Amino acid sequence: MDKEKLLHIIQQDENENTEFKTSFNKEVIETLVAFANKKGGNIYVGISKIKNIVGVDINSESVQNWINEIKSKTTPALIPDLDIISIDNKTVVRLRVSEYPIKPVSTQGKYYKRVHNSNHLLSTDEIANEHLKTINTSWDYYPSPYHTIEDIELEKVKNFIAQIERKTETKIALKPVVFLKKLEIIRKDKLTLGAYLLFAKDYCLMSDVQVGRFKSEITIIDSISLNTDLFTEVNQIIAFIRKHLMVEYIITGEPQRAERFDYPVDAIREIVINMIVHRDYRSSSASIIKIFDNRIEFFNPGGLYDGLTLNDLLSDNYTSKTRNKLIAKAFKEIGLIERYGSGIKRIIDICNNYGIISPKFEELHSGFKVILFKEKINDTLNDPDDTLNDPLNDPDDTLNDPDAPLNNREQIIIQMIRNNKDVIQEEIAEKCNVSLETIKRDISKMQKDKIIKRIGSRKTGHWEVTK
Repeated sequence: MDKEKLLHIIQQDENENTEFKTSFNKEVIETLVAFANKKGGNIYVGISKIKNIVGVDINSESVQNWINEIKSKTTPALIPDLDIISIDNKTVVRLRVSEYPIKPVSTQGKYYKRVHNSNHLLSTDEIANEHLKTINTSWDYYPSPYHTIEDIELEKVKNFIAQIERKTETKIALKPVVFLKKLEIIRKDKLTLGAYLLFAKDYCLMSDVQVGRFKSEITIIDSISLNTDLFTEVNQIIAFIRKHLMVEYIITGEPQRAERFDYPVDAIREIVINMIVHRDYRSSSASIIKIFDNRIEFFNPGGLYDGLTLNDLLSDNYTSKTRNKLIAKAFKEIGLIERYGSGIKRIIDICNNYGIISPKFEELHSGFKVILFKEKINDTLNDPDDTLNDPLNDPDDTLNDPDAPLNNREQIIIQMIRNNKDVIQEEIAEKCNVSLETIKRDISKMQKDKIIKRIGSRKTGHWEVTK
């Protein structure tokens, strides 16, 4: 590395793959471990936190001592690349490690991960997940220490096979247990944890789901408690929710009236299947569904998996990775999952096409929540009691143009800017019932398309509609 490149790096801040240290110490080793457990990175020894070049005293013997200490205090052993850089008569040492293929790496029994510009200890679950990913498997593929083949219902397995036969239009001549072995749902004659969840014969403590119809936050008027196999839970959850949906009848000119539920059943089915497939079954918490007068809340234990963020999900620009590979594979075999990683986008599209506002997605400390709203898009845009969104305020408003190439949120954004040029993005996000990040993406796109523009600075300026 030359002097110019180092000076450029020093001008930047520390981040998820760069750190500055004044001297070699145990924190250097911890950072190398954190880098190895993430995507790799560089440590520059001889640079202070305030980015002053202080240099280090070093010779060939001390360099070798550093390498030996790093190697002896890491498991698996890390051997970083080392560069010595001279700048202004001072010596800076760069230590570089790549992402390690066998994870997680530890130092003196502790496992670290890199988050932004700092190191954090991995939790027990994270350590287990990193190991499972390394050997290309997942928790549900492991043999159950508490159950045997006698604990599953073979009739449920036969039904599973029959669904595959209908989907593939082929005949499966194997016996149920032999077929499960072929799919590795039973491994080495041992019932896997996933197999038990998929075909449990009796009460299944691990699959606890609570569903309730609430008249208020504390008043429950109907509920069910489910502890059965996963396929049965999907059907029973959807049946219970359908029982509590309102139905309107639409005259279509056909002899039979068309039914329309106040929520799209396809979106509910997609959410429920995602809950069941992606839940963290190692958690002691239950999945909880609450049906209110104006919304349905779906809570699932277990946050987003493998570093996936809410922004990644909403942008639909990510590589899908699943916590429960065996369960996901089984659901895909019978067609309940079409392809991995497309659920969130499909849910949003279903709601938009159905004419209700977009659902809300929340990542919580202990899990993940989806809120499905009853409110129709037309109600949001044309509420007569809401002068902010009253299209009569502007006869030439784009909202009145049926051919306008704008989606519903873009129409709301335009209307809010026309009513208040100083409107802030948080207000728009709240009105649209979506995340702030989603609104930021919408506004960025609209600016790029020259539909709106920002006049003045971010803090003191205002918005204008240009198209």
